[in-house]
Amino acid sequence: MKLGKFSIGLGDRFSHQGVAQLRAIVKANQSGLDICPVWNKSNREHIYVHSHPADVRKEADAAVAKLGFVGKYFVDADHINLSTVAPFVATADFFTLDVASFIGKESSPEDVNAFVASCANYIGDLKVPGIGHPLVVTDELLRKIASKFLAATKQAAEIYTFLKEEKGAENFVTEVSMDEVESPQTPVELLFILKMLADKGVPVQTIAPKFTGRFNKGVDYTGDLDQFAKEFEEDVLVLDYCVKEFGLPAEIKLSVHSGSDKFSIYPIMAAVILKHDKGLHVKTAGTTWLEEVIGLAVAGGDGLVLAKQIYANSLGRKDELCAPYADVIDIDESKLPSVVEVNSWSSDKFANTLRHIPGHPDYNPNFRQLIHVAYKVAAELGVTYTSLLDKYADVVGACVEENIYDRHLKRLFNL
Repeated sequence: MKLGKFSIGLGDRFSHQGVAQLRAIVKANQSGLDICPVWNKSNREHIYVHSHPADVRKEADAAVAKLGFVGKYFVDADHINLSTVAPFVATADFFTLDVASFIGKESSPEDVNAFVASCANYIGDLKVPGIGHPLVVTDELLRKIASKFLAATKQAAEIYTFLKEEKGAENFVTEVSMDEVESPQTPVELLFILKMLADKGVPVQTIAPKFTGRFNKGVDYTGDLDQFAKEFEEDVLVLDYCVKEFGLPAEIKLSVHSGSDKFSIYPIMAAVILKHDKGLHVKTAGTTWLEEVIGLAVAGGDGLVLAKQIYANSLGRKDELCAPYADVIDIDESKLPSVVEVNSWSSDKFANTLRHIPGHPDYNPNFRQLIHVAYKVAAELGVTYTSLLDKYADVVGACVEENIYDRHLKRLFNL
């Protein structure tokens, strides 16, 4: 099973927006693109909203049938590990193997020595076609990389082996995720991580490294754009080298996690993939949930009342809600409006404060990040929340479609 050249991860916390999400993909593909939708949902998200992996498959299949979509599409078991993968096996055909927690775990001296010995031909000035400087590879560097990443790649191999035995090697797409860590992986580290995966027989089709800069949930990229551009292009060239050198799948591509709303790096990524004719996978995850809250606010009446209630409940539980996302949010509490203030807002004021339009006078990234991590609050409201999604389906769906197409796909693919 092969993923298409371009693919978009579509998170949908409450399984109501599959059709609206797919409408955005269809609109983009009318320009000649062939973007694969990949509906993704993590184990943590299922726990919070009391859903099951099979629900994602049902939503994806139903959306595809309703719109008569004829392209490839996938269901992603997002951020799984050996302890959480089993419930996803029957209905997922894309597996994000999250091995970030194994980075830095100790490997045996024998394993480290064996890996370093296997890299003897790469010691010195390693020339990767397209990169204007050699990658300086030393015995010391290889040992450092092995000590840091061997355990993680071994874990990826164990999850992959389990899936291969359960599903058959040709029946799923493999992604390896190492993004939820503090330190970014350099291009030379990525090269040898990919060698480790190839050595272990993991046919990775997308890899999600930790890039330079901050990829906070639901807001724009923060960091040195020139440095990101340099490293992103070198990563793309490293992947090309690894296909030829290590026999990895020809379709391997970079995956950008927490990729929604990173508007300042979209032109950079668009230029690089066009220049080198390469693919890209971007996960947009929680941005759809935010559009649901925006849509309820826009609808007014009881929709706006519930949107305000979600904020009030979230503000009172800020520390609890933020804790699982501590590495991927930066909220200045002093810039969060009071409940009293928010309760006085009109529909437009609430929506404009939450909607990600950089430069808009009402936009508040602190407010947006808090709502982003607060879907658990909506889940606890149960049918009170979902019944309003049904009641205002047209308004909410229009917000979801506009967000994915106009603010994301148009920027990513120069539409």
